Amino acid sequence: MRVIALLMAAGSGSRFGGPTPKQYLPLLGRPVLRHAAEALLAGGQVTALLPVVADGEQAHVAALLDGLPALPPVAGGATRAESVRAGLAALAADPPDAVLVHDAARPIVPDGTIAALLAALADAPGAIPAQPVTDTLKRGAAARILETVPREGLFRAQTPQAFRTAALAAAHASGDAGATDDAALLEAAAQAVALVPGAEANIKITWPEDLVRVEAHLAARLIPRMGTGFDVHRLVEGRPLILCGVTVPHPLGLDGHSDADVGIHALCDAIYGALAEGDIGRWFPPSESEWKDADSARFLRHAAGRIAARGGVLANVDVTLICERPKIAPHAAAMRARLAELLGVGIDAVSVKATTTERLGFPGRGEGIAAQAAAVVLVPAGPVSK
Repeated sequence: MRVIALLMAAGSGSRFGGPTPKQYLPLLGRPVLRHAAEALLAGGQVTALLPVVADGEQAHVAALLDGLPALPPVAGGATRAESVRAGLAALAADPPDAVLVHDAARPIVPDGTIAALLAALADAPGAIPAQPVTDTLKRGAAARILETVPREGLFRAQTPQAFRTAALAAAHASGDAGATDDAALLEAAAQAVALVPGAEANIKITWPEDLVRVEAHLAARLIPRMGTGFDVHRLVEGRPLILCGVTVPHPLGLDGHSDADVGIHALCDAIYGALAEGDIGRWFPPSESEWKDADSARFLRHAAGRIAARGGVLANVDVTLICERPKIAPHAAAMRARLAELLGVGIDAVSVKATTTERLGFPGRGEGIAAQAAAVVLVPAGPVSK
């Protein structure tokens, strides 16, 4: 079965508030929309994504989904139904067997949900995940209860919702353009819509407290991994001394193929080590001319990007510079700030300190500078449970 998931991201998120639509807000270091996209793809049943976005956001969303099997984003409409219709129109030339419609503000798709939805399409043209209502329901007005609504047989609808493509297209062609739920269009057309078990973890971010709940749920799945790094460079004349991204006044600089920032190099190795992804030489071989005199900030941004690509979060880093001179303490605050900027974390997650070798060995003789680093990253332990 060829399945395309419409990733609905055209809304402004007015109920959430703030200048940034909720689907673009950071969640554990990555946009909510990216989490939602990866969740849709995680089970392997979805062939590709089709983002439906506010007009003008196409390039932005395409960049956020870089590396994923995503079709070019299309502009949505003023309502959800209009946006879904825009997505279906973009698929009309080569329609898939089934379409999923998913809120970009739902970053968690629990394991097994999509498989259950697609299985249900064997007996019905549509299927949605839903949870039984457990709270007592009240209808009210003017801050007063008018009546108690029986909750028996009531369900909370979630996404992704699954449909045979032809059935959904037909329902939209003749249905209410103001519908907020695609299943309602099939209902109105007397088409069967199956219910499959939903999950509490499938949270739609509507209010700021929802983002906190989602973050807590995802963070609970992360496990710590630690890596260490060590690097050495010789001090020579005629080169600037760059340590942890900061140029330090000194008569000598570090010799190397790149800018020889020994602190950043050790830190990169620590991060790559925590991810079990080799070392800096694997990603930026000194044999390649492209990295000649390169700013090591590029290397550290790449290492931080690898954490994000793994769905992880950087917990903290610690860098120790080993030298007699220059004195590091006057520059440590600037170094911490620069590393925090490059890593995209708060400065309280970054430590930079120095030690000497009591004038022993090459650092003690002023022939070079060494650095050692440690990094702790949190990475996902497995699929989201129900």
